[in-house]
This record gives sequence, C-alpha cells and structure tokens, in this order.
Amino acid sequence: MEDAIYSFGTSHPGAITIKNFPKFLRDLVLPPDPATGIQQHLDLAAVDILRDRERGVPRYNEFRRQLRKEPVKDWNELAGGDVALAKELEAVYQGKLEDVDTMVGMFCEPLPKGFGFSDTAFRIFILMASRRLKSDRFFTTDYRKEIYTDSGLEWIRHTGMKEVILRHHPNLEFAFEDVRNPFAPWQN
Repeated sequence: MEDAIYSFGTSHPGAITIKNFPKFLRDLVLPPDPATGIQQHLDLAAVDILRDRERGVPRYNEFRRQLRKEPVKDWNELAGGDVALAKELEAVYQGKLEDVDTMVGMFCEPLPKGFGFSDTAFRIFILMASRRLKSDRFFTTDYRKEIYTDSGLEWIRHTGMKEVILRHHPNLEFAFEDVRNPFAPWQN
C-alpha cells in the first residue's frame, strides 16, 4: 500500500482530455469467473459513457444549454480545430452532433489557461464541491464545540492530507521533506 500511495504522490496523473484514458483500462482483464472459468475483458471508458447514459446525463450540447452555454455548432468546433479528431468523432457518432456524450464533449474542450480540466467540467466541480460542503452538517451547523470535543476541534485544525497519510503510513515521512502541498506531485 505504501508503494501505491508513494506512486500517487510522485507520478503525474495525466491530462483530463480526449484520447488520454489509460490503455490498460480500455482492455482490463478480469480474473476468471470461479464458476465458469471464463475470463472477461472490460473497457472502463465505455462503462463510464454507458453509466452516464443510464443515469440520464444529458448529451453534451444539451448539457451546455442547461448551463446557459452555447452548444457547439460543428465537429471542428467540438474537436478544438483538430480536423482528424473532428472526422473521427463524426464517424463514431454517425454525423449526429447532438448525440455526443457529455464526457466526450468535455474532454474535447480546450482548457482555460492554468486549468487542469475544461470550463464546463470546472463549473460542475464548483457546484458539486460547494453543495457537498453545505449539505454536511459537520462542516456547517454542527461544526461547534457542543458537538466536537476540544481535542477533536484541535485535531481538525491541525490535520491535513499529509497528516492523514502519515498516520496510516508513517514510513512515508521521507517523501514529505520539503513538500508544501501533498495534493501536488511530490518532488522527491
């Protein structure tokens, strides 16, 4: 487990963009079924798209409309000017621009300067992050000394991601020397 956590800290996760889904997850070999012995392969990228469809996530252009954003007007705009990608997307979606899946469309969007993901994805991230915080009573109405002990409040004030990792994996202390932000790639 320590090796995995260390790898998360030192390895760049890759850009959240089109055609950057890890290849090994596009053909994930599952353990053989104990009853039948059949070994299956799973494409997790396809599973992500199917789950969005099953959950009723609107398609990309409709999703943009619901966010009060202009829908993309053609394949070239969707592909950010990449002609080859535009042709590939048009073929996959059989010329139906309104059928483009939201995840695919967001991965095609050019990134605003300094952003790690698209403007559309950022809008959803901000909405959901603030909603999660506002809906958790332990961050809002019940974040008080009548609910938490003094030592509990002190623990919260002085505990960050680094402390959580080290509490469970103290052998990783060496990796945090000169690390200011444990959410950023570690430089060791």
